[in-house]
Amino acid sequence: MNTITDLARAYHFAAVRHTNQKRKGKAGEPYINHLTEVTELVASATGGGDIDLMIAAVLHDIIEDTGVTKADLEHAFGGRVAGFVSEVTDDKSLPKAERKRLQIEHASHISPEAKIIKLADKTANLHSLRKSPPADWPADQVEDYITWSQKVVAACRGTNKWLEQRFDEAVATFEIR
Repeated sequence: MNTITDLARAYHFAAVRHTNQKRKGKAGEPYINHLTEVTELVASATGGGDIDLMIAAVLHDIIEDTGVTKADLEHAFGGRVAGFVSEVTDDKSLPKAERKRLQIEHASHISPEAKIIKLADKTANLHSLRKSPPADWPADQVEDYITWSQKVVAACRGTNKWLEQRFDEAVATFEIR
């Protein structure tokens, strides 16, 4: 069983491995800001009672964005954390369109805990997109991202009402044609 100390260790683990990454938005925020927001949403949605879930939220992008493997996570944080992270990890060897299609398809089959991470991730992504959209994204690309996110989240609904409401509120901040 992981502890609050392990959560702090996960933040450091993620910060070191995501050091040179920035968010896609024109503000160029450090990537760790995204991981912090996702984890805060997960903690708020669950009352902070599942340290493993919060650790997995911190680490949710580490396999697909760094050289860290599922085995590395199992060794450092245990099988439960590694399992949740693995459930929400895209296969970066696939073309982007295929990865996006598979996210929609797989979302209904992941664990309730992984769905919570997925809901928090999509909500945080919309917050970032609203605050600082990528400079090279035209309005239709923003709308496409929102529509795709809604499809992923639709497959996760019924998992956490509070988080689903946060997602819906984030969508409502956009004017979609």
